[in-house]
Amino acid sequence: MRFKHFMGLHLGSLLVILLLASSPLVRADVEQDFADEIDDDGKVEDVQDDNELEEIVYESPVYDQSKFYFADHFDDIAESRKRWIKSEAKKDDIAEEIAKYDGIWEWEAPQRIVSKKDIGLVLKSKAKHAAIASKLNKPFTFKSDAPLVVQYEVTMQEGQECGGSYIKLLSHGIHTEDLKKFNDKTPYTIMFGPDKCGSDIKLHFIFRHVNPINGSIEEKHCKKPKDRLEEPFKDKLPHLYQLVIRPDNSFEISVDHKVVNQGSLLSEFVPPVNPPREIDDPEDKKPKDWDEREKIPDPTAKKPADWDDDAPPQIPDPTAVMPDGWLEEEPAMIPDPTAVKPEDWDSEMDGEWEAPMIDNPACEKAVGCGEWKAPLIPNKEYKGKWRAPLIDNPNYQGKWAARKIPNPDYFEDLTPFKMTPISAVGLELWSMSDSILFDNLIVADDIELARDFAAKTFDIKRKYIDKESKTLWHRLMKRINYKPGWWALYFTYLLIPVGCYVFYLYGRAKEVLRKCFFFQHKFKLLY
Repeated sequence: MRFKHFMGLHLGSLLVILLLASSPLVRADVEQDFADEIDDDGKVEDVQDDNELEEIVYESPVYDQSKFYFADHFDDIAESRKRWIKSEAKKDDIAEEIAKYDGIWEWEAPQRIVSKKDIGLVLKSKAKHAAIASKLNKPFTFKSDAPLVVQYEVTMQEGQECGGSYIKLLSHGIHTEDLKKFNDKTPYTIMFGPDKCGSDIKLHFIFRHVNPINGSIEEKHCKKPKDRLEEPFKDKLPHLYQLVIRPDNSFEISVDHKVVNQGSLLSEFVPPVNPPREIDDPEDKKPKDWDEREKIPDPTAKKPADWDDDAPPQIPDPTAVMPDGWLEEEPAMIPDPTAVKPEDWDSEMDGEWEAPMIDNPACEKAVGCGEWKAPLIPNKEYKGKWRAPLIDNPNYQGKWAARKIPNPDYFEDLTPFKMTPISAVGLELWSMSDSILFDNLIVADDIELARDFAAKTFDIKRKYIDKESKTLWHRLMKRINYKPGWWALYFTYLLIPVGCYVFYLYGRAKEVLRKCFFFQHKFKLLY
């Protein structure tokens, strides 16, 4: 009895301890310890191997506007709103009800907040035309020996199925003097950025080249990157896009500091900058007797006398026999004997009434009904239509091609870098996804300046997000390394269901033993 009392007491105590260990107060203390890692200003403390705390802190970058052709981190909402002008124009090639640029733009923090100080320009609406633009601090003229550097962030906060997130560098001139009239027809010099619709994914780099002979303008499209850039459209994270064009006509496109496309303006664009020196003579026509056939049917070949062009590929099996029990006299379908002509049937209007057809009940247990036909087998005599074998054409003259003449529109532009000057930057978009966030947009002529700007903005945010993305389990393991006692608490928490089950079995065992002693006692009395 003392032993059973001792076991009951200790198992009951164990259950109480287990329940206390799993109580909300204990869990709250654990959760609070983790919550202390993040403060209200978006700071994340990371426990380093040397026990020093490193803080990731985002601050709006301070920079000298005179060093940039354009720079806006959008964090100063009042100042940024003064710079950007929403379009009030209409598209002139679509229905009136959808022609207006009535997309909604807002300055707000991202959905995944890194810091309350971090603000972006957000396209809030979807399935609407939206346009907004801002003047550069000064025109970029492409006349110096410095490169053009364009850099900005995009966060597709709801992903993207169909729509663009590219920017346009608007050409200097009368068309960009009033940005309220900015629309799809406004001349631009460069279009750059991501675009997607369905499975068609693009990273645009288009520049409008001016023909040095007649002044006509033609769009030149950069060839696609080798790698398919899908992640930015679905991971809902900020991504940094950078375009660098150098005076030596080389270009480089980077995404998140990784080069994804590069080459020369002279060789990587369609159509090419410079037209061919020679073209086909439009007056030259192929002679009527020109023979382009490499092979011809052998005129000396004769069809064999036993060749039957009309022989079918399959014939009825002559050895087949109709199975026993086949009811040739019974049709497979018969008129339904229970069907009655509808009372409103008009024979003049509807024609003569006929009962619907049903399966013949007599055929249900038969091998088959109706006319029996032997199964088809391959015809050994079948050879198909006879054709003469082909031989080399003795009159073959080769593939005809028009003679070449000098291209009257030929020119050679060896400095396509010298594009039309830029005086404004604009976003003219249509998207089936909303909440597209643009941030930290700069136009400069110094790559290091752009890198430094990214280091103070994009790099800090991604470092924060990357650390935050290390799961709670990862952070829990790091905490346990410094507090071994928490292993015991975690182990105890796992023992709760085990302890409950053991206590349940103990109770059942006591009841079984009690009954065994009772029957044993009765047995002794009887015998």
